[in-house]
Amino acid sequence: MKQILAGLAVAVSFVAAAQEANLSCCGNLPSRFGMSRVSAPEGMVWIPGGQFTMGWDGEFGRGDELPLHQVKLDGYWIKRTPVTNAEFKEFVEATGYVTTAEKKPVLEEVMRGMPPGTPPPPESALVAASMVFTPPGYPVDLNNPLVWWQWKAGANWKQPKGPGSTIDNMMDHPVIHVSWYDAEAYARWKKMSLPTEAQWEYAARGGHEQRLNVWGDEPVEKGTPKINIWEGTFPNRNYKKDGYYGTSPVLAFAPNDYGLYDMAGNVWEWTADWYHIDAYRMAARKGIAENPQGPLSSYDPAEPHMPKKVTRGGSFLCNDAYCSGYRPSARMKTSPDTSLSHTGFRVVFNPPPPAE
Repeated sequence: MKQILAGLAVAVSFVAAAQEANLSCCGNLPSRFGMSRVSAPEGMVWIPGGQFTMGWDGEFGRGDELPLHQVKLDGYWIKRTPVTNAEFKEFVEATGYVTTAEKKPVLEEVMRGMPPGTPPPPESALVAASMVFTPPGYPVDLNNPLVWWQWKAGANWKQPKGPGSTIDNMMDHPVIHVSWYDAEAYARWKKMSLPTEAQWEYAARGGHEQRLNVWGDEPVEKGTPKINIWEGTFPNRNYKKDGYYGTSPVLAFAPNDYGLYDMAGNVWEWTADWYHIDAYRMAARKGIAENPQGPLSSYDPAEPHMPKKVTRGGSFLCNDAYCSGYRPSARMKTSPDTSLSHTGFRVVFNPPPPAE
């Protein structure tokens, strides 16, 4: 799913993932380390080391969430919320960083991720742009994401809906329209990193083993609103029972049992890992995978020429009839140069070993 071709490549990735899932949706620390040796980084939550079962083999599960396998992690700090617009703005102002969506794509880089024989995009598509959710006003075939995604020139983290839009009243919302490269750059600036898939899932589970959802096994539509998702008929009608049509403030909903907010819904979150269809099979062969860093390369049989990174957590566009990606085990894959109006990130800090 490369960042151009007028959004066509993006649509191919969404369709491939939908067909695969029958949906239409996206440093090591020794165990002896003591928390008292490092003061808590601002806005971070300590996740104690431990062992858990990674993956899911129940309702809504997909093939790439199998097989279930054991993972052992050392303790780490993880950001309490996704990175907000205010926090990303501070980064940009301090460094002068320019995001992927704000730069004109380079044709050679685009074609490198395309299958042999793919015709180049028109020059008009080679503009600074991002993928913007643009809902139709009528029911549509859910197997054609092009209907609700638009490659919009001028859309970026500061102008989430394109020229003329603003984030002035959304500083406490998660930053969106950031590529994996943008998220990685922010993490390096903070002297932190993006979470591995294993770290992300372990934190999302909140200390509970094999629950369907972050909050438990109760269906998402039961009781009071639990997370920010699509409530209605996707993509044309959202009843907004949770109070939001797009992104929501990062503290709008209850945290999980580790005190982490938005580990389900609101925005998809970039992880450090490459996506590989056989990643879990490779991990399971190790017996207990200790502090796994993910595969060394990416492979998605639906798009074998396009390397992808894993995103987690679902977004405000998730719906059980369309995308139950808010489950803690659910995986989505996206090319690292892609930016969308429902994708953000959070960071982790892996403390160094204690001095001998």
